[in-house]
Amino acid sequence: MREEPPGKPRTATPTPAEIGLPEEPLTAKPADPPATHVRARLDALARTLLAHEAGTRSGVDPEDLHQMRVAVRRMRSVLKLSGGLLGPAAEPVRAELGWLGAALGEVRDYDVLIGHLRATVADFEAVDQLAAQRLVATFVAERGKVKRKLTRALNSTRYATLRTSVAQLARPAVREATEAPPAAVAARSDLVGALRKAYRKLHKAVAALGQDPVDDDLHDLRILGKRLRYAAELAKPAARKKQAKDVKALIGAAKHLQEVLGDHQDAVVAAERMRALVETASDAKIGFIAGRIAERELAKRARARAAWPAAVTGIDQAAQHLL
Repeated sequence: MREEPPGKPRTATPTPAEIGLPEEPLTAKPADPPATHVRARLDALARTLLAHEAGTRSGVDPEDLHQMRVAVRRMRSVLKLSGGLLGPAAEPVRAELGWLGAALGEVRDYDVLIGHLRATVADFEAVDQLAAQRLVATFVAERGKVKRKLTRALNSTRYATLRTSVAQLARPAVREATEAPPAAVAARSDLVGALRKAYRKLHKAVAALGQDPVDDDLHDLRILGKRLRYAAELAKPAARKKQAKDVKALIGAAKHLQEVLGDHQDAVVAAERMRALVETASDAKIGFIAGRIAERELAKRARARAAWPAAVTGIDQAAQHLL
């Protein structure tokens, strides 16, 4: 989508009805068509987006931005998993959600790093606290720059249009209650069956890892685990009663892997930023603090590396009966 022309900023968060969602949230029963489940999930996520928009703008609580970003990621996943059920309009919306997710991600990455650093230096000796605060302030200033960029994005016509486009996709279609989807789409629309593909991708990636995988490969594995979790969350309301318990277990196992590898990635990023800071710091005290932080982060990285294989085993066990 083209960059929007200059205009009056739009800063007020609309209500769900104002972007085109029904007053009451959509719901789906196990026997409903897959498209109904997809739309109900989009409806819920669009409401989550709106619920955290004001907090993301204000920046008072970083959790608002985190939840808004997660909602965007889940919406992108839902649209990818929908397999054409929502028609050709879904892919352009998914692409625009990628733009929004990137803008949110820049700020979120700093929030994670800053929170990580503050927790790490909290128990440093009093003599090192002033230098530690100066170090953290460096990243707070950098965060301010990307936060201003995000605010411009949220004030844009492009974002306002995206909210409405998501709501349009979430609207129930009359034909879903009376017509079966085309055969080619129906073959891809078994939401529980679709978990097999996501699980196999994860299993294949694990098999390809060596004894000491590189950091980027573990980061990619985390993404696959996250996709499996999102697919399971979409499938859970559509699962039969006997399947629902297994799907819930798979969600929990995938979440655990995501958390373990998330700790790994946070430690990797923090250690890399500290290395870069040591090389460029003109303040010897800040350089000293950066070195101490890097040492601790590498220890966290080692602990996560020791834990992730067991987390994968948990996924295999959860998937055994379901898939």
